[in-house]
Amino acid sequence: MTTTQELHFDGLVGPTHNYAGLSPGNLLSAQHADSTSSPKRAALQGLAKMRRVRDMGIPQAVLPPQPRPDLRALTNLGFTSIAHAAAEAPELLAAVYSASCMWTANAATICPSIDAPDNRLHITPANLTTLYHRCIEPAFAKRFFDAVFADANHFAVHDPLPPAQGFSDEGAANHTRFCASHADPGIHLFVYGRRGMRAAGDTTESLHEPKRFPARQTLESCQALARLAGLPDDRVVYAQQHPGAIDAGVFHNDVISVGTHTTFLHHERAFLDTPAVLEELRAKLAALPGSPALAPIEVGASELTYEEAAACYLFNSQLIATHDQDQPGLTFLAPTDTRDHPRAKAVADRIERESNTIARVEYADVRESMRNGGGPACLRLRVPITAPQLAAMHQGVLLTDELFETLAVWIDTHYRDQLHPSDLADESVAQESAAALAELAQILQLPTLYDIT
Repeated sequence: MTTTQELHFDGLVGPTHNYAGLSPGNLLSAQHADSTSSPKRAALQGLAKMRRVRDMGIPQAVLPPQPRPDLRALTNLGFTSIAHAAAEAPELLAAVYSASCMWTANAATICPSIDAPDNRLHITPANLTTLYHRCIEPAFAKRFFDAVFADANHFAVHDPLPPAQGFSDEGAANHTRFCASHADPGIHLFVYGRRGMRAAGDTTESLHEPKRFPARQTLESCQALARLAGLPDDRVVYAQQHPGAIDAGVFHNDVISVGTHTTFLHHERAFLDTPAVLEELRAKLAALPGSPALAPIEVGASELTYEEAAACYLFNSQLIATHDQDQPGLTFLAPTDTRDHPRAKAVADRIERESNTIARVEYADVRESMRNGGGPACLRLRVPITAPQLAAMHQGVLLTDELFETLAVWIDTHYRDQLHPSDLADESVAQESAAALAELAQILQLPTLYDIT
């Protein structure tokens, strides 16, 4: 039997990491808008997390920063220079400087070859149409995945879904795969916030949509992602996120639930009808070979409110199967913000004490990312991959001890200790970023990655 393991792509924080507060509905991002960031500290925190997870036995790969500022995007908006944009529309200048591509969970949706009829690993970059600063990301993401997964015998890299509100797609942040093991067939949970397309006059479900903040994922995008991978209906569960959660700042499903293998940690009101979602997952999992049983772990609203979940990111943690015989069970890697939040820490302690599948809770310092609205789970994209597929992908992005040390030196050399949003008007920031990324392309052995014309 072919060995299958989970490869984690982590987003490498870019040189222009800054707090511009560009995401409505992301309360942490809004809370820290216009404050001073530390690109160097952010990148080193993310790199340290990559090595920590790799040392648990999970292969790690690097998803590099996108070119920022995106000068082509500025030109397309009619600006002739950074100074022009800074003078007339500083909010748009901030958007083309955004380092949000660091949150790799939004980069794509993954379907492993064991679930695909053509026995290939399927990657669909997210279109991220809801917000301008994110909708400029898909073209580069597609370029990157095409370069890393170039062997069409093993991989199918799709185009992003059409850039229309009806097909708004935010990637793996709204997708969870359940299975007995990564080598076994799985059930795919797709979570959406709204219907994207309705006939004229159709108000069905209109009362069950958020009123304060946008629902970023549509049912139609979820269905399209399943079709592209060739998933049959009996292998898919579609669930509507509770609109109250979205309006409370839970802008993606991975801020209110997390799952891997058969374990599913979720808030009791994560979905519009949570009991029905759990029942469908149980039934479809049980129908797979070996009849794996869902192991749900519920967090009650009395233990943690929506607002508290959005503030501490308990659910935006990583569930890691280490395969260490001396340490059986899953490791729950949470942000230190969870540890520092008394009620969230109490929940984490309960999970560690009571769960039959989560054996230990650990904490990672990713505060710079958290201040911009992304926790440990936002920073990684899970890719179940076979040994031949791992050998067939581009090797230069795989995290080794040598690459870790090289990236640490590169970050220390090129990144600023502090960056304020007002600094983005300084042309030298753009020049520094371009020089850093040109060197990074050589480090990752992708010399033409940033040659975008």
